[in-house]
Amino acid sequence: MIPLVAVAHGSRDPRSAAQVAALVDVVRALRPGLDARVSFLDLSAPRLTDVLAGVRGEVVVVPLLLGRAYHAKVDVPAIVHEAGRRSPRLSVTVAEALGPDPRLESAALRRLTAAGVRFDDPALGVVLAGAGSSDNRANASVAAMAQRWSAQTGWAGAIAAFAATVQPDVPAAIAKLRARGAERIAVASWFLAPGLLPDRVYTAAHDAAPDVLLADPLGADPGVAELVLQRYDDTLRASLERTG
Repeated sequence: MIPLVAVAHGSRDPRSAAQVAALVDVVRALRPGLDARVSFLDLSAPRLTDVLAGVRGEVVVVPLLLGRAYHAKVDVPAIVHEAGRRSPRLSVTVAEALGPDPRLESAALRRLTAAGVRFDDPALGVVLAGAGSSDNRANASVAAMAQRWSAQTGWAGAIAAFAATVQPDVPAAIAKLRARGAERIAVASWFLAPGLLPDRVYTAAHDAAPDVLLADPLGADPGVAELVLQRYDDTLRASLERTG
């Protein structure tokens, strides 16, 4: 079976690497016998470069990224290209990033439910908080998700907010929801794992709304693990079709 190398961004917060490892554990449990390995782009070990250096033959790299932004478009392909240059016996195919995908959205909603959110609460405003990107399309996909939630639930509204790079930030989003009549606030996490940016989001939300409901990052959700395997399978299928 061709190895799967999952690559996450990485963080100085050890909880992040632990959560990514837990997700890959679920992937292994769903597909016994699959050689599924963990790697990171930066800040955590092992790095993708080092993991690929230890592999020979074919391998599929699955970016554990929630959007198709800079890391997915530039960083991962550049590392893979350099790994192939150093080791001609290595053949790497890169899968699509995890997001956007309805299974991630469902996982985020499950995390909200676990935090105590009811979907028929007309006094609730929900902030969908993500990292923020220099790629406007990645930000737009998060905003579109929040708009769907506004239309499909009984909430006072849902608004996307970002920890960095773009607006609105979390306090501004909470203020907008208050203006729409929200009496209670919840924050949905558009992060895969804990770390500096999720903590920044949670602190800002608690400062603006002390009784806020905080949902956990997507983490080792079985739906996310199934999506990782789907990206792996789709990549293998496309590779077979290209080679005839």
